[in-house]
Amino acid sequence: MKDANWDDLQLFFHVATTGGLSAAASKTGLSAPTIGRRMLALERATGRALFTRGPTGYLLAKDGTALLERVRLMQEAAQSISDWRGEVLTLPIVSTAADSWTSRFIADHLARIWTPKDRFRMCYKTCDAGVDFTYREAHIAIRHSRPENGNIAIRRSVTVAHAAYQAASFDDDNRNWISLGTDIAITPADKWTFEQPDYWITGWTNTPHMLFHLIRGGAGRGVLPCFIGDAEPGLTRAGPIIEPLTYDMWITAHDDERQRPEVRTVIDRLAALFGENEDLFAGGKRGG
Repeated sequence: MKDANWDDLQLFFHVATTGGLSAAASKTGLSAPTIGRRMLALERATGRALFTRGPTGYLLAKDGTALLERVRLMQEAAQSISDWRGEVLTLPIVSTAADSWTSRFIADHLARIWTPKDRFRMCYKTCDAGVDFTYREAHIAIRHSRPENGNIAIRRSVTVAHAAYQAASFDDDNRNWISLGTDIAITPADKWTFEQPDYWITGWTNTPHMLFHLIRGGAGRGVLPCFIGDAEPGLTRAGPIIEPLTYDMWITAHDDERQRPEVRTVIDRLAALFGENEDLFAGGKRGG
């Protein structure tokens, strides 16, 4: 038997339940002759006589009755899938915004923030330049400094330290450095390397993601947050914590949005995740 076309099976359902081509045509918008040809094609595909055709219409043959029951089951399954998909699309969304490094940390610990069992969806935004709550760019933003104004709820989180790192196999006699380009550097940590007058910078890149991989690949020393550098076995510190780059992390949300249960849930989970890794963020080299 050839595979039956689902569209033809749906047409079969209309013919079988309405008793004729004309009634099926009024439901589907197809012409009666077209539906008649499709039913003949379906019978050839199944190798079964599905109808008894007569002056009063299309009556189901024995095999037609058996097929109708199977088509009903298929329709129920299809409707169940449609309902399930519809439920997903109606779930509320929580959007978070963080810099590239924090976004990576969240992704590496995602099960602590969201699971498929949660009754909300997530949008993860990487915003190295910051977030404007005025236009609802995100529901939750993780910031490097305390907001000074605006209708914003704030929660102080962990202290974030930075240090220079190099590949574990890096030759200590190699004095090369690598940095983010001056055209995209935003934070003090981004700018620190090229602001050092005696550093030999032999490479630069335009994304934090690539900076990490280039340092790990041996292109040169570079500055990373300790919660990124210390968590990577392929890297080792190339110096002490750079104190001027240390900052406090703040979890912020628009005051109107934080009342939503799902937003409060994500805020609490972020705070717990960061808090449990406080030493790692501060350069103490412990983390979970």
